[in-house]
Parts: sequence; C-alpha cells; structure tokens
Amino acid sequence: MPTIVVDVMPKPEILDPQGKAIAANLPRLGFTSFESVRQGKRFELTVSGEVTEQVLAEARTVAEEMLSNPVIEDVVNVAVLSDDAGEA
Repeated sequence: MPTIVVDVMPKPEILDPQGKAIAANLPRLGFTSFESVRQGKRFELTVSGEVTEQVLAEARTVAEEMLSNPVIEDVVNVAVLSDDAGEA
C-alpha cells in the first residue's frame, strides 16, 4: 500500500526548546558540524489504492487542518514515500 509522508515544523519565529537542547548537546557528543537544530513532526498516511492528485490534495488539506497547528507550525512536505526507501 502506498504511503504519503507529511512533515510539519515549527514556524521560524516560534521557540523550539527541544531543538535547542539537542543542538546544545551535539558538540558534547563530538558532533561539531551543526549550528542549529529544529525538531518537527512526521506523519505517515497509508493509502488504500492509487495515490492520485486528488488523494495528494486531500492529504495536504488534512495536513493543514488536522495534523498541524497553523498558528505555530508550517506543513513543509506532503509527498509519496518512494518504494525504494525500504524499512529499517
């Protein structure tokens, strides 16, 4: 079954304490290449059937109206998960 992935991130002007905590600890763990971290959310919507433009449009609407809080978050990605992504 196809899967649509929705990524939601806090708006840039919103404080991200979890991202700040992660960023503060990266150098302590030896990771010095990263300047900042923003922590977001990922949703996976399983589709029963073919993913058409109509289904993608419906997923975008769901993302904007139900999966995110438009006051503090942006929907940054709505896409079909490729079959070659594999599962861990």
